[in-house]
Amino acid sequence: MVKYLKQDEAINIDQELFNVYKFSVDQLMELAGLSCATAVYKCFPPNGNQNNKVLVLCGPGNNGGDGLVCARHMKLFGYLPEVYYPVRTDKALYHNLVHQCVLSGVPVSDVLPENLNTYDILVDALFGFSFKPPVRPKFVSAIDALNATNKPICSIDVPSGWSIEGVPESNGISPELLISLTAPKECAKNFKGKYHYLGGRFVPKELEEKYKLQLPPFPGTECCVKL
Repeated sequence: MVKYLKQDEAINIDQELFNVYKFSVDQLMELAGLSCATAVYKCFPPNGNQNNKVLVLCGPGNNGGDGLVCARHMKLFGYLPEVYYPVRTDKALYHNLVHQCVLSGVPVSDVLPENLNTYDILVDALFGFSFKPPVRPKFVSAIDALNATNKPICSIDVPSGWSIEGVPESNGISPELLISLTAPKECAKNFKGKYHYLGGRFVPKELEEKYKLQLPPFPGTECCVKL
């Protein structure tokens, strides 16, 4: 049985990946975003006039960076993605990710579309495992819009509005697909959606054993696996 991580464990594993194993944020973000786009494709592949138009909602942290990478790969996979990115991180990495999206034909805007039901798929990359309630005012309208939509939501790592170790908050969203990264977080035990995938095939075996993650095997060259 795969281990579900508490917040301090998730933070410690990330720090070891950066400081001990010398992964860069760029590397892990690229691998995570690719695995997220792949998981979405497995569950909601673009098909004629269906599952084509995508809105990726990105927050200011690493989860939002994963979303920007995901959007770029979804464009390569045949989707028509757009990005909602209202609070931009003023770091070279994030500037580059936005630049890559725009030059790849993925529009990036800080204006929330009026009706999310005009999209086929919504990718939630607003908050990651560092989130602590309540939701910041700048993002309340996005959470409300996600709660009001009838379109499938695909959440990256932690559904937005959820506490990482507890039950969903009163305004927490209800995704159809959850893509856990590195290992599932405690809150994923309360996930009631249809699809749960593990993405980010980058955990060294020694690190997996140290934290007793008990990760499932990834078949072949797959970068994500269904839980």
